[in-house]
Amino acid sequence: MSNAQISPPLDLSRLPQHIALIMDGNRRWARSRNLDPTCGHRQAALHTIEPIITRAAELGVPYLTFWAFSTENWQRDQSEVQKILEIFRLALGDLAKKFVKFGAKLQVIGDLSRFPKDIVSKTMAFASQTSQNHKITVSFALNYGGRDEILRAVKKIIQNKITPDQLTPELFSSYLDTASVPDPELIIRSGGESRTSGYLPWQSVYSELYFTDTLWPDFTPAHLETAIAWYQGRHRRLGK
Repeated sequence: MSNAQISPPLDLSRLPQHIALIMDGNRRWARSRNLDPTCGHRQAALHTIEPIITRAAELGVPYLTFWAFSTENWQRDQSEVQKILEIFRLALGDLAKKFVKFGAKLQVIGDLSRFPKDIVSKTMAFASQTSQNHKITVSFALNYGGRDEILRAVKKIIQNKITPDQLTPELFSSYLDTASVPDPELIIRSGGESRTSGYLPWQSVYSELYFTDTLWPDFTPAHLETAIAWYQGRHRRLGK
């Protein structure tokens, strides 16, 4: 995909209602600059995410979802994991406060139970503080994996004694982490990989998939608009 810095013209009447993003390339961005790999995560958390949220809200995109930490990320070197957790703490003290002021609603998908209690409590506190905001709904996928989400949904369905004849796609969707938001119409992955890696597998069946070589710390609002312009050039038949 093109990494053009000049924003293309957009049809504001045909914006995707929900854009989901796979933030890939942080470590490669840092290594290319001879920095510690976690410097890429810090750059992304403190300088990349906010402009994307701001521009999406300005355009009128109502939902964004960022994949911030996967279930597989725990397998990384533990010193890197601990540094990433510290970046989360830093972001919760800086970025989340800006959410409140900006008017964004903050949500979390994934299984937070594995995170330290202070991160969980701060995350839930900010989600509560922003629950009445309506400018844009921003979800962060934390300790998220698509298979894990589906398994957790199935377990809840079994616990609630839902019978096979009661189960419908709509009912199943209501047990997923994303029950309160529409399915993403556009999924963007930065960093040059051309796969979704288990991101929102149930929800993405009709998503348009946009892959760019741009590393996430270099991803700008202009790149977002380029992806939206590409999306608007697609003919979405949705199986019809």
